[in-house]
Amino acid sequence: MRIPTDNERALLSLIAEGNEPAFRAFYDLYWEKLYNYLMSIIKSREITEEIVIDIFLKLWTGRELLQDIQHLDGFLRKVAYNKAMDFFKIASRDAQLKRVIADKMVNETAIGADQLLLDNESRNILHQAIQQLSPQRRLIFTLSREEGLTHDQIARQLNLSRNTVRNSMAEALKTIRHYLRHNDIEPLIALGVLFKL
Repeated sequence: MRIPTDNERALLSLIAEGNEPAFRAFYDLYWEKLYNYLMSIIKSREITEEIVIDIFLKLWTGRELLQDIQHLDGFLRKVAYNKAMDFFKIASRDAQLKRVIADKMVNETAIGADQLLLDNESRNILHQAIQQLSPQRRLIFTLSREEGLTHDQIARQLNLSRNTVRNSMAEALKTIRHYLRHNDIEPLIALGVLFKL
C-alpha cells in the first residue's frame, strides 16, 4: 500500500486507523521540523530529543483524534511550545536541573552570527527589564536567579518574611515578562538565552 505523504488528510486518516507505516512516514516528515523548533527554544540536543519522542508517543497514543486536526503545522508547533513551557516550569523549580540545563546550553549550542545578535539583543532587553525593578525586587530577583538562593535563604539574608520574598519574586517576574513582551521579546526566548525567568 502506498502511503500518501503528499496528502495530509489522507495520511492522518490512515494513522487514526492504526496504520504504523503511515505513522512512520508522518514521523519522518515532521521529526526534523519539530526538533529544530524545540532546539531553538531549549538549546539542549538531549532534552529536545526526549521531548520530540514524547510528543510522537502521545500522538500515536491519541491517534484517533489526529484526523480532526485542521491545521497540522500550527497544531504541532502549539504542542511543542506547550511541552517546552512545561519543561521550563519544572526546571525552574529545581536548582540542580537548572544548572545542568544552563551548562548544556553553553556547551551544546553552536551559535551563528545571526543567533548571537539575537541573543545579545535579548540579553540587553532582559537586563533593561531587570533594571526597571525597584531596588529591593531587583536584589531579591538577583539573589534568586543569579545566585540560586531559595526564598527562605533570601528572607534570612535580607531580614524579610518568606511571603514578602515570594510576593516580590512574583511581581518581579510579572514586570519582567510585561517588559519583554512590550519590546517584542517572548519570555521564552529570554529563557533560552539566559535561563533566568
